[in-house]
Amino acid sequence: MKKRQWIWSVVLIAILVIPILLVFFNHNTPQVKLQSPKAVQDAAATPQSEKPANHSTTKGNQAQEKPLKEEKPAQNKPAIVWGVDTASGVDQAFLQCVKKNYGAPSVFGRYLETKGDVSIGLTKGEADLLHKQGIKILPIFNHFTEAVGYDKGAAEAKEAISYAQKLGIPKGVAIFADIEPTYPVDAAFIQGWVDTLAHSPYKPGIYGVFTPDSKLSAAYQAAASKNKNVKDQTILWSSNPDPGVSAKNKAPAFNPGAPKNINISIWQYGIDGKACNIDTNLIQSTVMDQLW
Repeated sequence: MKKRQWIWSVVLIAILVIPILLVFFNHNTPQVKLQSPKAVQDAAATPQSEKPANHSTTKGNQAQEKPLKEEKPAQNKPAIVWGVDTASGVDQAFLQCVKKNYGAPSVFGRYLETKGDVSIGLTKGEADLLHKQGIKILPIFNHFTEAVGYDKGAAEAKEAISYAQKLGIPKGVAIFADIEPTYPVDAAFIQGWVDTLAHSPYKPGIYGVFTPDSKLSAAYQAAASKNKNVKDQTILWSSNPDPGVSAKNKAPAFNPGAPKNINISIWQYGIDGKACNIDTNLIQSTVMDQLW
């Protein structure tokens, strides 16, 4: 009987104590918060830029994160294209002679009108032929033998404009006065030429020998010193120095020998080709839009 009472006492104590222990341990055990699979994926997919910034960044780190100052790119030199000029009329056979012996030109210098036995003038048919080949025309005016006086410069410019309009040369194209080394020249002529062309549909250009001691260089510098427009508006074409005619793929580097304060855009580096009646030239790409 005593034994049975003891067993029931133990069972009763267990019934009373175990629930208390369960409540105690369940209350003190920390719970782990579970995240759904979607929440885990969203957390992993959050970009670094959306995560909270670390506000404890040091001044040193801030200095490193400061963007570097952007450097300005160096200005590129203008591209150089190869071309020729001639006093002869150009037809398909002449053009083929040039291509075969020297290479395909990008520019062809041609005279606006016939001058005795010196030059044959450009025709509309010839211009069409060159343009169909993708060749630009550099118009040259040579109907004078002296370049002295403002009125003379203005008169020659007006005549050149008339020839250009008859040929249908569009506005914005430069016309080059051919001032040969034997011609007398002064600043007044250059000023008259530049002023007249600058106030026309066309642009002023000058061809000649621009060396440190040439009469043309002195006249041009004198005109430019009196009127800034002479320097700003005139395209210069020089035949100095003359290393000799070459094929297109053997042309020298662009290096005309003019004084430093005279900006040469076209260099006639070779005169009187043997295979065809041409001179060879290097042209800065910056003036290509002012050729026809």
